[in-house]
Order: sequence, then structure tokens, then C-alpha cells
Amino acid sequence: MATQRQPRPGTLAVWAGEKKDAWWGATQVPVAHSVAFGYANVDEWLAAARGRRPGHIYSRNTNPTVAAFENKVRQLEGAEAATSFASGMAAISNTLFTLLAPGDRLVSVKDSYGGTNRLFLDFLPRYQIEVRLCDTTDHRAIEAEVAKGCRVLYLETPTNPTLKVMDLARLARAAHKVGATVVADNTFATPLNQTPLALGVDLVLHSATKFLGGHADALGGVVCGPAKLVRAIHHHREITGAALDPMAAYLLLRGMKTLHLRISQQNESALQIARFLATQPQVNQVFYPGLPSHPQHDIARRQMRGFGGVLSFMLKGGFKAVRAFLPRLQYAHLAANLGAVETIAGPPATSSHVECTPAERKAMGIPEGLIRYSVGIEDAEDLIADLKQAFK
Repeated sequence: MATQRQPRPGTLAVWAGEKKDAWWGATQVPVAHSVAFGYANVDEWLAAARGRRPGHIYSRNTNPTVAAFENKVRQLEGAEAATSFASGMAAISNTLFTLLAPGDRLVSVKDSYGGTNRLFLDFLPRYQIEVRLCDTTDHRAIEAEVAKGCRVLYLETPTNPTLKVMDLARLARAAHKVGATVVADNTFATPLNQTPLALGVDLVLHSATKFLGGHADALGGVVCGPAKLVRAIHHHREITGAALDPMAAYLLLRGMKTLHLRISQQNESALQIARFLATQPQVNQVFYPGLPSHPQHDIARRQMRGFGGVLSFMLKGGFKAVRAFLPRLQYAHLAANLGAVETIAGPPATSSHVECTPAERKAMGIPEGLIRYSVGIEDAEDLIADLKQAFK
């Protein structure tokens, strides 16, 4: 008997998680706005509450629209289970507070996303959790800290906003030697470009607000991994209450149907734009893992299928040059977001690391003259022409 062919990611982005028998013939997943779900008798209600039969009880715990979104991401990441959150930071914080307890040790990197970095510097230490942040691309230093013992190794690759790349398979092996759980933020890459679970990572998470949704109209977060770990994180979330709203889940589901097309276009355009920027006399440096000049280009080629839709570049003249340049762009929102169908540009001081001081950004290796440029789905030729006129 022939085995069923596994669908490719582009097909999963459209069809995964959308069982037609659950929606009374609807071709699109409806929005289940109901807070609670009723039952004909107490026995049926109790069976659903205890997980002996399918069903939902209360939308802070589970919801059918939200479950469809979780199932779609789960299949794209190749995970056993997934659970969702009200935002990407809710996904990160709930995951860390589920896995860590007073006296535990976390190892991570210096230039993670600003909100994540604030968790490391301000929040976890309040609970007597030791945090050790290493130079992001110094794999030996990370391995040395991991070997001293840790509960969680937290990685982000490519990093936001300097696009550094870490060898997930290598670092996961080091972490597993000491029994640590490896968590990776896959927001920049998306499951279309990179699947960390296949490289040995235990838990992968996303700010679904970004590329997964793709239209800058819904906040959300999601974490995927083994069922046992995800159940524990879900329990923490359902008690602390950072549940994903059903309408946001619907918008994320709708956005994900074009994920394959959007990522393909953004991958291609970002590489063209990075190559263009590398030739400009006003640019000191371009950060994009698809460029052969990128220090971790070989790692990116090995573990990524595409290099993503975000790049950053450093202007000569520092923040003064950033102030002069950004308002001249015609085809870019100046906003604190990324991963949308429209191009978005901004400095870390107002976007990814607004929570940090200039000194803290400098310590992370994030220059004040840096511009993060999230490529949309516009024609690359028009975006390059726009950059040219802004430089003039």
C-alpha cells in the first residue's frame, strides 16, 4: 500500500489545520467569538473538560479558531504540538517562566531582540534566575557557558536587528549534553526558510505578528515542540491569561495562506537590495546572511532554505544620517514592525531596542547609525529606485 505523500510547506500554509468537517461546510475557518461552549449534559461537559473527547470549554483555555491557527503552525514547523499567545513577547515570557525556577541558569546571547533582552536583564534576575549572555557569534564561548550547567539555552537566529546567525545543530548538541532545553526564536526566518526542530532545537517560537500574519493587523505569538513541554507552557498561559484572541487568530490564519508567496518574493527582493546597498558609498556595512561577505554566510547556507526578508545597513554619519535619510523614503513605513507586505524601515532606537539605552545598544553591538529594513512584496526595482533617490 502506497504511503501518503507529505505536502510541501506552500501547501501546508494553505490547507493545514483547516479540517472541513469541523466548520459545517465553510471553506474558511469561522471566527468563534464565543467565550464559553455549552454541552447538553454534565457528562459530556466533564468528558471535554478532562480531555476524553474533543471540545472546548472556555476561550481563555482553548478556542476552535485559535486551535486551527496553532495546528497550521505546528505542521509547518514539524512539531508534535503548538500553543498560542496574545503576542510574541507573551510566547517568550510564558515559555521562559514555565521552564525556569529560582536557582536555575539561562545561557543566551547579547544582541537578542530588545524585549527579550529586558527579560534577561530585568525580570529573570528578580526570581533568582542566573542569566549569562555571550557574544552572539562566539560559539566556543556559548558552549563553555553551557558546559558549566544551564536549564535553558535561548537562541535567536537570524538576530534582530543585526542578522547574526548561530549554528543551531552545534549549539543544541552542546546544550543536550548537560540536559538543557533549547529554545529558538524563528521569527525572522519563518518555517519556510528554517525549521529549528529538525536541527535539534526543543522548542521553536514566533512573533506571529510579523511574517506569519504578514499584514500588520494582528498581534500573536506561538510556540511549537514536544507535546509534554507544550502542555506545560499551555497550562502556564491558560492560568496567567495571555490567550490569543479568536479574531486575531483568524487574521493570522488568513495571512498564512499567502506565506509561501510572500516569503519567496521577500527572500528574492531582500537579496537584490542587500547587494545594491553594499555598493553605495553612503553605507558603511550591510547585514544580510545571503551575502557571501556575511561572517556566518556558510552557516546560513547550511541551515536555511532562504535568507529572509529583513536586512539592516549602517549609514555613514550615524544617527544624524538616519534622521535625514528615513523621511525621504517613499515606499517604506517608518514604524516599529517588520514582516508585513509593505516595506518597513527604522532604527533600533525606535523599534527593536527602544527599551534599551544607547549604552546598552552599544554593548550589544547595535550601532546608532543602523537601519533595519523589512522588505515588503513590492517590486524590488521600485524599492531600489526609492533607496537611490533617498541617498541623493
